[in-house]
Parts: sequence; structure tokens; C-alpha cells
Amino acid sequence: MDHENEQELAEFEQRLRMAMQRREAPMGLKARVLAESRARRQHRFAEGGGWMLQRIAASAVLAAIASGIVVYHQMEVRSVERQKGEEAKAQVMLALRITNRALDRINDRINDKSSSSEENR
Repeated sequence: MDHENEQELAEFEQRLRMAMQRREAPMGLKARVLAESRARRQHRFAEGGGWMLQRIAASAVLAAIASGIVVYHQMEVRSVERQKGEEAKAQVMLALRITNRALDRINDRINDKSSSSEENR
């Protein structure tokens, strides 16, 4: 039995040496491996690339919506400020008209007093 084990071990070593010997790669192996690698990469890009494009498109849409909201808000603020400005202008114009009427009345009184005092002289 000892002899059988030695023979099995020798055969195993022989097969191991043969398996471990350096061999040249078959012709076209490098090209096939590179082509397979490219095909896998393209397949992954096609699967994942669609999601990436959807994410980019969704981000662009969200950015456009956010920008639109900001612009709309700014326009609303400007509109409210413009309306307040117009109301303030109307109030100033009313105050000027009231002041003008009061000054006209005072001027008329002064003129009336002046005329009557000249007539009394």
C-alpha cells in the first residue's frame, strides 16, 4: 500500500507540474476578453445609463421649478412693493391737493382782508 500511495503521489505531482507549466494564450484570447469587457460595460451603461439620464433630467426639472418659484416670488414682491408705492403716491397727491386748497383759502382770506382794509382807508 505504501507503494500505491507513492505512485499516486508521483502521478499527482506530475499532473500538478503539467498544470503549472507556462503556456501561451490561445490566438485571439486577448481580443475576445477585451470585446467581452466592452460589451459588459456597454450593457451596464445601457441599464444604468438610463437611470443616470433620468436622474439628470429630474434634477434639471426640479432646478427649473425651483428657479421658477423664486422668480415668481420676486415678481410678487415687486408687484406688492409697486402697489404700495402707488398707494403712497396717491396719498401724497391727496395731501398736496388738500394743502393746495388750504393755501388757496388762506390766500383768498389774505386778499379779502387786504382789499377791505384798502377800501377802509
